[in-house]
Parts: sequence; structure tokens; C-alpha cells
Amino acid sequence: MASSSGRSSGSEGDLKATMNERRRKRMISNRESARRSRMKKQKHLDDLRAELTQLRTDNQRILARVNVAAQHCLNIEAENSVLRAQADELGHRLNSLNEIICFINGGGGGGGFGFSEAVDSFFNPLNYLNQPIMASADNMFQW
Repeated sequence: MASSSGRSSGSEGDLKATMNERRRKRMISNRESARRSRMKKQKHLDDLRAELTQLRTDNQRILARVNVAAQHCLNIEAENSVLRAQADELGHRLNSLNEIICFINGGGGGGGFGFSEAVDSFFNPLNYLNQPIMASADNMFQW
């Protein structure tokens, strides 16, 4: 029986050695797996940081373009306001000129104000009809 107990203890020792070897291989495998997982996680984090940097750069470039477009829009609105004011002033001048033409063609309207007085009044530098149009963007948007 000594031989069977010797084999038994020997096979138990082999079993323990095999179990220890399996445990050691499993620990090594788990460590390697954890290392790969950490590396994968770090790569993902690095990729996200790179993407964040790129998105921030893109965002700043887009904001700069929007600001330029907004400024351009404000400039055009100011110019439009000036042009509207000038068109309004020219319309008033045209109406005044049409009144003068009607007055001249109508023979003075019986008021004793003849052609020469109408012409003198028209070319008088104090008359608002001869004043230049003074509308500008600076005058339109004074806060």
C-alpha cells in the first residue's frame, strides 16, 4: 500500500502543480488582458482628446466666419439705411421740382410770383433744394 499512497501523494502533487500552473497562466493571461484593456482605453481617450481639439479648432474657425458675415450684414444694413434716406431726399427734391415745373407751366398761379422769381428762388443757396444730401451711416446709427 505504500506504493499506492506514494502514487496518490505524487498525483496529488502533480495535481497541485498543474493547478498552480493553471492559476499562474490565468494570472498572466488576466494581467495581459488588463494591460490590453488599459491600452485600448488610453488610445480611445487620446482619440477623443484629438477629436475635441479638432472640433474646437473648427468651432473657432466657424465662429470667426459668422462674425465676419454678421459684420458684413451690419455694414450692408447701414448702407441700405443711407441709401433709403438719400432716396427719400431725392424723392422730396423731385416733388419740389415737379411743383416748380407745374408753377412755371401754369403761368404763375395768379399769385404775382413770376418765372424769374421762381428760378431765383430755386437757385438761392439758402433754399433746401440746393443743399447736398447729408445722410451717412454715422448719422443714422448714433446711439
